[in-house]
Parts: sequence; structure tokens; C-alpha cells
Amino acid sequence: MSAQPYPEGVHIVAALFIDDIEMRQVPGPSTRIDLRGIQFSAPAPGEFPITVDPHLVVIVHCPTGATGTGVLEVVFTDADGVEVARNAQPLQIEPGRFGRQLVRANLTYPAPGTIDARCRIDQGPVTVVPYTLLEPLG
Repeated sequence: MSAQPYPEGVHIVAALFIDDIEMRQVPGPSTRIDLRGIQFSAPAPGEFPITVDPHLVVIVHCPTGATGTGVLEVVFTDADGVEVARNAQPLQIEPGRFGRQLVRANLTYPAPGTIDARCRIDQGPVTVVPYTLLEPLG
């Protein structure tokens, strides 16, 4: 297996739906990102149709020597591939560093099902993160 070339510009390292995020400094100086409540599904908080606003965190990296700028675009699509929400935001990451972007969208589910968050930077590769809303508890 051959090694993949290192991305030239700002690129996505990971994308996850979360309950909470906390940044903290440790010796070095170095930064730790604490993610809590990573999830790919949840019970609906009420009856369908329902709108929810899960938090998506996108961890990005900018290689040394790159400009550190770009645009993060997240397109939310339903099971039929139809766009149900979109978010675009500029990125400014110091070269050689990591960063995080928080994305929050109001997602309407007519019934239990999955909506995909399709994340990309500057028309680059797409990272897909599904979020499934289940039947309400009880």
C-alpha cells in the first residue's frame, strides 16, 4: 500500500456530533480537546415531525507553509439526497496548527430516519457524518 500525499491546504481531520466540547492547555504548550457525548443517533425529544439542532464539531488542520484560510461547507441531506440545510463559514487556522469549527443546523425530521452532514473545505474531499433520529422514548 502506498502512502497518500499529505493535504496541501486546510483539511478535515474528523467530524462528529457531540454534546459538549472543552479546550484546555497542558504543558508543552499543547492543547487538548475534550469531547463529550459523541453520538450518531438519539431518540426524538417529542413526536414527529420534529426539528432538532445537534452540534457538529469539525476538527481541521493546516500544514506548515499553507495559507491557513478556506471555507468550511456542511450540506445536510436526507435519505433521498435532498438538501435540508446548509452551513458555510470561513476558516482561519494558523499554519502548523489544528482548529475546530462548531456547526449547528436546525434539522427537521418528518419521521425517524437519518440525515447526513456532508462536510468539505474549498470543494475538497467530502467527510460524511450521519445523524439518525429514532422513535421517542416511552
